[in-house]
Amino acid sequence: MTGLLAPTVTVRPVSVRLADYADAADAARVVALLDSYARDPMGGGQGLADEVRERLVSGLASHPGAFSLLAFAGEEAVGLANCITGFSTFAARPLVNIHDMAVLPGQRGLGIGRALMLAVEAEAKARGACKITLEVLSGNDAAKGLYVALGYGDYALDPQAGTALFWEKKL
Repeated sequence: MTGLLAPTVTVRPVSVRLADYADAADAARVVALLDSYARDPMGGGQGLADEVRERLVSGLASHPGAFSLLAFAGEEAVGLANCITGFSTFAARPLVNIHDMAVLPGQRGLGIGRALMLAVEAEAKARGACKITLEVLSGNDAAKGLYVALGYGDYALDPQAGTALFWEKKL
């Protein structure tokens, strides 16, 4: 796995590293941080179901191209980015989708999200990715502000055709 340097942050030192899905402590951190995000209104407002908590890490570990980054303030895990590597047919190269971005509520606004985003970018470059994709709720102004500041924006092949929309159909 690719090693990462700790990105710069504003309030206190933050380190970011790849989660080791085989390590019980890292596995517990991934589940706890994602559960915290799920309980937040931006994550749906309900914790993860027990069966999801049980399957999450093994599912990520068995999914080709999945990786998670953990952000630490000292010894405390305070942030998480779950990413899935996909493939851009137009560039014939990998892409990285940030599927989940979570920072503990009491740790927001301290540069942890920025540190995670910079670490995702470093990891994506190390994996030869051509781009990073993500989705964000239209009412999540704090996250949108961070993403715009880091160079993210609407996806469009041709401005005349409009921007891409993220749709879903639950199965």
